[in-house]
Amino acid sequence: MKKLLFTLILGALAAPALFAAAPTAKHAAKPVDVPKHIKQFIDGFNTGDTKSAFAAYAAGDITIIDEFAPHLWVGPHAPQDWAAEYDKHATATGVSDGIVKYGSVFVSNIEGDVAYVVIPTVYNYKEKGKAITESGKMAFVLHLESGEWLIRAWCWTGTKPHVVKAAK
Repeated sequence: MKKLLFTLILGALAAPALFAAAPTAKHAAKPVDVPKHIKQFIDGFNTGDTKSAFAAYAAGDITIIDEFAPHLWVGPHAPQDWAAEYDKHATATGVSDGIVKYGSVFVSNIEGDVAYVVIPTVYNYKEKGKAITESGKMAFVLHLESGEWLIRAWCWTGTKPHVVKAAK
């Protein structure tokens, strides 16, 4: 009797979580499609292709949060403003050769026409000639526009940057 009661209670407690986690047929295939424009933005940044990077953004106001001042960019020109400040910051601090490496999506929540996506990242660059690395994560809010998941917002969060030690 105790086993049956325990099983019933456990089932009752687990059922809401199981049903909430199950994707609906309408959204089941979407997580595969979501990262396309995230990759487009990061790859554009890595190669200096700003036209491609800017094309990954949704229409209207965009929000960007990053670790260099002024830390927050909001509005329809936030990507361009962020890029200009990144260049200004890089010049002032001696940063060059910035490359963001990214891994597979490990958080992807979709509700209607908005999605929240988190990816692991590593930002490698040179600062005054020294190789620097910074592990982090990027969180994105995407908006579904004309069948495409476009970037509405993103935030960078990283660990303390450190000098890359030479391989022995």
